[in-house]
Amino acid sequence: MKNNNDLLNITQKDMVTEIHEAYLVAGADIVETNTFNGTWVSQADYGLEAYAYRMNKEAARLARVAADKVTAAEKDKEDGRWRLVAGAVGPTNRTASVSPKVEDAAFRNVTYLELVDAYYEQIQGLVDGGAHIIFVETIFDSLNARAALFAYMDFFRDSGLPKLPLFISGTIIDAAGRTLSGQDTEAFFISMMNAKPFCIGFNCALGATAMYQFLQRLSAISHFYVHAFPNAGLPNAMGGYDVTAEEFGKAVKAFCTGGLVNMVGGCCGTTPVYIQALWDAVKGLPARIPPAESSTMMLSGMSEFVFKSHIKFVNVGERCNISGSAKFKKLIKNDDYEKAIAIAKE
Repeated sequence: MKNNNDLLNITQKDMVTEIHEAYLVAGADIVETNTFNGTWVSQADYGLEAYAYRMNKEAARLARVAADKVTAAEKDKEDGRWRLVAGAVGPTNRTASVSPKVEDAAFRNVTYLELVDAYYEQIQGLVDGGAHIIFVETIFDSLNARAALFAYMDFFRDSGLPKLPLFISGTIIDAAGRTLSGQDTEAFFISMMNAKPFCIGFNCALGATAMYQFLQRLSAISHFYVHAFPNAGLPNAMGGYDVTAEEFGKAVKAFCTGGLVNMVGGCCGTTPVYIQALWDAVKGLPARIPPAESSTMMLSGMSEFVFKSHIKFVNVGERCNISGSAKFKKLIKNDDYEKAIAIAKE
């Protein structure tokens, strides 16, 4: 059971609630549930697939206990705020678009429909436990995220319940601004935008300073609200974080003064002290004003394609199509791949 933190929702309930409360008292408006690995896909590593629903329901309930307590304590204060719980829907420990075997690019250790099933159960538990928000976060594989979004749509359609606000958060892993599955910042946004999230942004992986340029790119293209909750810098050789709370607050404040975000927070390495410093740094600053939704067609693969007005037409070509060429089909059928490749190149 080592490192199975989601299990603490069942075994150490008071501790989980106390941690949530510490962040809320420090100034957090929203706390995420302790469900980063709360799907049966991830829990399969521990043989606890059957406990996934219970973990999520309890996680949301425990976070609500803390949020409701702090909300009630501040209800008569002039600056009292409603504290919310975001149901954290993590990326799982498997990838739908990338093979875990270097020698076999076609291999997958999970299917899209299995991910949909796992996310559906997780979302049901989070909703039943009282979450206010569904937060699909730390996305490193866009296909996994698409499965989570499909499950989100399916669950609220099947249940007949009003949809909870949807937040989507990707993870940039390198200086090129790409996710682990290879999408750049703009392509990531385009591949998620049909879900119409309340808020979309980035978390984890990079510290605030390194994240700035990618938030600029996301903020320029997103007609939704934008968020950022970076790490306390990059982890050092010992797994710790060297950026201080004050430095963290100052770096994230730059997102706000730059007009890039509507919501900020902290990810890895950010204790309640960091959240307090962040609250002090950004309190009273104006929020980003999202641009109007563009009517321009935008498509995405690894990179984005924006059908700009100066483009008169677009050629869409197929290099290999056995339905469109009897000669090509015959060569493929006879395993004469060299000639088939030559025809395709022509």
